[in-house]
Amino acid sequence: MEEKLIATREVSRILGISEKEVIEMAETKLIPHFKVAGEFLRFKREDILKVKPEIKKRYNLPEKKIPYIEGLREFIYFNDFYIFSIAIIVILIWVIIKDFLGTI
Repeated sequence: MEEKLIATREVSRILGISEKEVIEMAETKLIPHFKVAGEFLRFKREDILKVKPEIKKRYNLPEKKIPYIEGLREFIYFNDFYIFSIAIIVILIWVIIKDFLGTI
């Protein structure tokens, strides 16, 4: 069976670092990775587990969870397009419903 590749978010959870740091480490070739469609980073879980001790040691990273605020910041950073799109859709629906109810 072929191993499923994991995304940046899962790697950040495994290593206990931010997604931005994972991307930077992949770009500097510290973490083995693949590019899907020439753009999206994907990783083999096995490779990440192999390099985890080295990365923890090299960067003196303690075992920690990403703080809530940092996780929220990353969520907004990586999903800003979707958040903005949903906000526009909600505003448009509100305008349509307001105009429709005003004509009744």
